Amino acid sequence: MYPDRVAGADIFGVMPTTQYGRVMAAAPADPDVRVPGQLGRIPIRDLRPRQSENLWAANAYVGEVVPFEATVFREGHDALFAELVLTDPSGAVTRHPMHEVAKGTDRHRAEVRLDSMGAWRWRVRAARDDWATWLHTAEIKVAADQDVDIVFAAGVQVLQRGSGKVLADAARALADPGLTPAARLKVAHDPRLAKAIAAHPLLSLVTESAPLTLRVERARAAVGSWYEFFPRSEGAKKAKDGSWTSGTFRTAAKRLPAVAAMGFDVVYLPPIHPIGVAFRKGPNNTTDAGPHDPGSPWAIGGPLGDGTNGGHDAIHPDLGTLADFRWFVAEAEKLGLEIALDLALQCSPDHPWVTEHPEWFTHRPDGSIAYAENPPKKYQDIYPLDFDTDPEGLSAEVLRIVEHWIAQGVNIFRVDNPHTKPLWFWEWLLGRIAATHPDVVFLAEAFTRPAMLHSLAEAGFQQSYTYFTWRNTKPELEEFLTGLATQSADYLHPNLFVNTPDILTEYLQFGGPPAYKIRAAIAATASPSWGVYSGYELFEDVARPGSEENIDNEKYEYKPRDWARAATTGRTLAPYLTLLNQIRREHPSLQQLRNLRVHWSDDDAVLVYSKFLDGAFTPKGRPDGIIVVANVDPHSVRETSVHLDLRQLGLDPGVTFDVREILTGQRWTWSDSNFVRLDAFTEPVHILNVEYGAAVRKP
Repeated sequence: MYPDRVAGADIFGVMPTTQYGRVMAAAPADPDVRVPGQLGRIPIRDLRPRQSENLWAANAYVGEVVPFEATVFREGHDALFAELVLTDPSGAVTRHPMHEVAKGTDRHRAEVRLDSMGAWRWRVRAARDDWATWLHTAEIKVAADQDVDIVFAAGVQVLQRGSGKVLADAARALADPGLTPAARLKVAHDPRLAKAIAAHPLLSLVTESAPLTLRVERARAAVGSWYEFFPRSEGAKKAKDGSWTSGTFRTAAKRLPAVAAMGFDVVYLPPIHPIGVAFRKGPNNTTDAGPHDPGSPWAIGGPLGDGTNGGHDAIHPDLGTLADFRWFVAEAEKLGLEIALDLALQCSPDHPWVTEHPEWFTHRPDGSIAYAENPPKKYQDIYPLDFDTDPEGLSAEVLRIVEHWIAQGVNIFRVDNPHTKPLWFWEWLLGRIAATHPDVVFLAEAFTRPAMLHSLAEAGFQQSYTYFTWRNTKPELEEFLTGLATQSADYLHPNLFVNTPDILTEYLQFGGPPAYKIRAAIAATASPSWGVYSGYELFEDVARPGSEENIDNEKYEYKPRDWARAATTGRTLAPYLTLLNQIRREHPSLQQLRNLRVHWSDDDAVLVYSKFLDGAFTPKGRPDGIIVVANVDPHSVRETSVHLDLRQLGLDPGVTFDVREILTGQRWTWSDSNFVRLDAFTEPVHILNVEYGAAVRKP
């Protein structure tokens, strides 16, 4: 049996109806057999949020405004009523009216801001709206002088099903032959009557959908600004003989105030464990490491300095002790920073598991252990794990490792290459951790095929790297960002890292400082979570020949940076990153994902999108609207017209309104169509705040 498995669950076969707090689907019915009674009197179909196969619950985060939707229809032309019945984790039930998204679509929606963690249950209740149906018929027939008395008699019957003085008075008026038909119809439109009926609708053919679960996690599961750096580089010093003194947690802590001052929330550390000596990689991924080369932190498992080797639960002795690490976490917390730790499930040849558990690795025909490969890349210093030979033992050990670091104060894990491990394992591990440590967040470094990337998110990863770094043109970005906001938002929360130690795209290599500003501005405004790898603010743009990695890559050597000199010379993007993070904090619309809407421009290099949040969902009760206009060509000046669908900003078509350019402080008056000039060499991106209220003027 798997460790701590839910009784009765067969991870290789049929799942139970519930597991790890996620709703699981029952076995599908035979599609060739029509089972009567699956639909109620009023069909309620295509409910969202949910995952396509409903294997696991959809997820959201505290503070997210979630659109609950369903297609509600019936035969004929009767008016329909639909409402969302929502049960929060405490058991409190609220009801929210659902409105048709667009007339004639039958698609109904209610938007609700979710403000507590846990499992929310929801269903849709639909019915024939007898009063609205009667009123529509009465308006037509009275105007045509058809069956007037019969029509009003039917209206009386509907009202008599309700209670209260307002309804009783209205029923008497409708039945009064002394009133003209117009007067009687005017009674039917009395606002007091409408209010009374809205409070207690007059319904029939009431139908309810099956209940669904929505798993709501803490805000950091989807909202945050991440900063990655190597602790060993911060404070590292090189001696004349070529030897190095590594940075430590104590020296790395000196970098934390600057990271916090830039407005970042999460500091992500690559692996901090002992590094293998066998087949250690040298500078730029060479296979001839010298005596002073520190090796790749992802080659986990190596000497502890006392004659023994340590693995995933140990700390590299150059960095300090476990007590030093806990001190580092506490220092970060004082600055409002959380520490994210890399979880890389792989080993160097010197890892204790290699000798203690050789069954956890893949062996070649000659009996040797196979090292990792991603042709043409070879990782001779890394052994991948095999989850098929002893799944119970290996799973239990990984769970122990994760719980060990949780005990040290780590509540966020960035998972290296999760797509190279079986999906069932992640479903089990993340479900187990979610049940015992609901605050823990896992970010999937899943640069892989869409099926695996999306399935990892569905199975429980709170965040995911995406293909953002490789989406650079206007059409690519329009399609990519729209997909994130509309197609996968029920389960996938993107983290738009602009670069990583592995990824320095051609766009950044050859785009110069404008490219760095453009990519940062889009990442910071398009997604609730974004991140940068240290050195981005210094415009490090030289790649190792033949690759998209930085030359003299920090994965294989110490890389101390002169932050003070960069600040003195002004060649740093730090002030720009600081401003972006400030804008993110001040504008709640940027903390949402589903509200991104792409607009139009006449230029094939000018990307336009907006984010809008109604005042009903903002802390100050005022609408918050942001318009981003980005020149994605870092080598040019672009002049063009921008065309906005103002309904996506809560405005009526044709109005004029004031906008403030947040990056520069300039103000303009805008409308549906507007002229822009974006100089890639000065300000390639506009981030515009819509000024609502008196600044909005009708045409």
